[in-house]
Amino acid sequence: MPALAIDTPAVLVDLDIAEANVRDFQSYCDRHGLALRPHIKTHKLPRLAQYQLQQGAIGITCQKITEAEAMVAGGDMRDILITYNILGAEKVARLRSLAQQVKLSVVADSMVVAQGLSAGFADAQSPLPVLVECDTGAHRCGVATPEEAAHLARDINALPGLRFAGLMTYPPTGGAAHVADWLGRAKQLIEAEGLAVPVISSGGSPDMWQAHDMPLATEYRIGTYIYNDRSLVSRGTCNWADCALTVLATVVSTPTENRAVIDAGSKVLTSDLLGLAGYGHVCDRPDLCIDQLSEEHGRITCAGPTGLKVGDQLRIVPNHACVVSNMLEHVVLMRGNHILGREPVSARGQVW
Repeated sequence: MPALAIDTPAVLVDLDIAEANVRDFQSYCDRHGLALRPHIKTHKLPRLAQYQLQQGAIGITCQKITEAEAMVAGGDMRDILITYNILGAEKVARLRSLAQQVKLSVVADSMVVAQGLSAGFADAQSPLPVLVECDTGAHRCGVATPEEAAHLARDINALPGLRFAGLMTYPPTGGAAHVADWLGRAKQLIEAEGLAVPVISSGGSPDMWQAHDMPLATEYRIGTYIYNDRSLVSRGTCNWADCALTVLATVVSTPTENRAVIDAGSKVLTSDLLGLAGYGHVCDRPDLCIDQLSEEHGRITCAGPTGLKVGDQLRIVPNHACVVSNMLEHVVLMRGNHILGREPVSARGQVW
């Protein structure tokens, strides 16, 4: 890889690869009759969200209100699902303002959350669509049983200003059969209450090529697929050539022949391991291991001489691309080795 005239550490995004990733999975969804609602938390760029929509996505997913606001400010985003429990009067007021600008839906897994939403939307012109979040085995948020899902759906639909709109889950990797059984039972129970279940929203990049194995899903939320990363390569979901985001780092020290230090530490590469050994894949140098991070330094070790010298540049596929997107204010957009320029990461730091 030739040296690039870019100050480091820098986050590089190859648009040719990112756009190809979007087109490939959109084609998969089209073949299987699955609506695609990509999660923008991976890239946080209105430019890429627009591309996803242009290729056929039905809308976007955001994790926080401020992420959604940044997307709306940066492009034509007409349909947004926020997949996070929203608590607090100030947040709900912001949510209502957002609902006046775009088609908006949210999730809840408790009556505490639902009642807070109702308080802010009771006198709204149109009810806020609310999906019940379900824990189908990933053990994060969500009601724990189909029976709880049915009870919460009924109670949400009875609250002023709200409308039950469906079910949402982040499923465990490799658990399609169990997820289908869980959601199928919940759907039956809800329909027995006289309510329709128009949306069943599932997702996850690790199982992206098996999304059709859970046919109950009406839409699929996916984020990391646009960039891919080392964690997805390790699962066999993609190849190194499919990784659109890399970190460009410079060797700043070579204390011994088998140890070097780069200018990218935990503030750039992230400390996420996701079950892997080391903190990233050094492109074209599988013999090198980034075995230790401090805030500003990454330590590289090798069984033999590294062959590195101070000033050398390395491109690294991080373990987890989504976190890296949130680290720097700008990314460098490229097509191959042609530098297009810097792009502000509009939704960076939007955690509210």
